[in-house]
Amino acid sequence: MRLALYTGIMLASGFSCLNPAFAADPTGDWRVADGVANIRVAQCYGSMWGAVSWEKTPGGRDEYNPDVSKRNRPTLGMVILFDMKKKAGVDQWEGQVYNAKDGQLYSSTITPVGTDQLEIKGCVLGFLCGGETWTRVGPPIPSSPANSLAKSAPKTGTAGKTTGTAATTAHAGAPKTTGAIAKGQKGAPPADPVGDICLLPEIAGFAHEGRLKQ
Repeated sequence: MRLALYTGIMLASGFSCLNPAFAADPTGDWRVADGVANIRVAQCYGSMWGAVSWEKTPGGRDEYNPDVSKRNRPTLGMVILFDMKKKAGVDQWEGQVYNAKDGQLYSSTITPVGTDQLEIKGCVLGFLCGGETWTRVGPPIPSSPANSLAKSAPKTGTAGKTTGTAATTAHAGAPKTTGAIAKGQKGAPPADPVGDICLLPEIAGFAHEGRLKQ
């Protein structure tokens, strides 16, 4: 799967009637411009982070990662928005974005546009900037319980593990932040393969390292 930063293409959204209060909230699940994936954005440890929560084509791998040891890791559950901080006075967050097409990190900003679009831009050394518009496919996500772990060691056990099997198209709806559905529960929707992205080892580990440096 490739998450290149293309410009222009926008998809129709079934959430155009969301409450205007959500206009400046970048959290939730977003469909990328070419429709190949959803990105779940959530606030974790005081910053915005994003990870792949659904793939149109199952079984994607991070084949262009410069770290050879990571080229076989699943793209489902892979973090692509890193430690994005809110800019003072504007509804915009800045940090880094991982482009799976070339395996590189770029300086990036995300900016909510209305209730159902998110503009993402990435630049190399402040120039050669490109971007695209993502479309909302899931409502904003409440602050994660993982944020309460900010003053203690994060848990990076099974709760943060992802699978190589992509979710069905049903996962394009409201995101779950509680992990898998209880086994045997009747009438339950399919289990969310990613769950609360704040519990992903890469995010929790980053926050833990930051605390150690303080």
